[in-house]
Amino acid sequence: MKALINKIKSNQDLSLEAEAYLYAISEKKTFSKGTVLIKQGQTTVNKVFFVLDGCLRSYCIDKNGKEHTLQFGIKDWWISDYIAIHNNESATLAIECLKASTVIVFNAKKLNNIFTQFPEYEPFLRNLLERHVVSLHQRILNQLQLTASERYDLFLKQYPDIEQFTRNYHIASYLGVTQESLSRIRVEKIKK
Repeated sequence: MKALINKIKSNQDLSLEAEAYLYAISEKKTFSKGTVLIKQGQTTVNKVFFVLDGCLRSYCIDKNGKEHTLQFGIKDWWISDYIAIHNNESATLAIECLKASTVIVFNAKKLNNIFTQFPEYEPFLRNLLERHVVSLHQRILNQLQLTASERYDLFLKQYPDIEQFTRNYHIASYLGVTQESLSRIRVEKIKK
């Protein structure tokens, strides 16, 4: 938790009360590999996760049983089913631990309302939201404009060590390619 507080404090001042409130609405937890933190279809989603260590994955399974990976959550990243939280509906995504992970678990509603009580958090949360929107827009543009090989190169830059604890189908579904296409891309990279 101290790492997150320091990250916030690097951009702005926090009162002791604001720090104490952040501790009050959160809990540090460690989960083993394979633990599912949010199940697709669960009726209530009220948790947001800040990753201290490990790797989480958000994904959905479509009506044909195919998995689609939306995001990987690594150190210092936030992850949850924001669609379900924002729309107050059942989970559209599942969140699972791809390796043993230590996270800070937040009550989503209390985190969302934190700047009402403590306005000093507003710039941090606004910046966080802006970065999230930019990241999603960039990902959409990459899917539309780049080749699968170029998307794989960007993936490796963004997640440099992730291949050691993810499965091929996780990466393939994130890139929007088949596992066979991912294998061909890797072979081509080795030949170069």
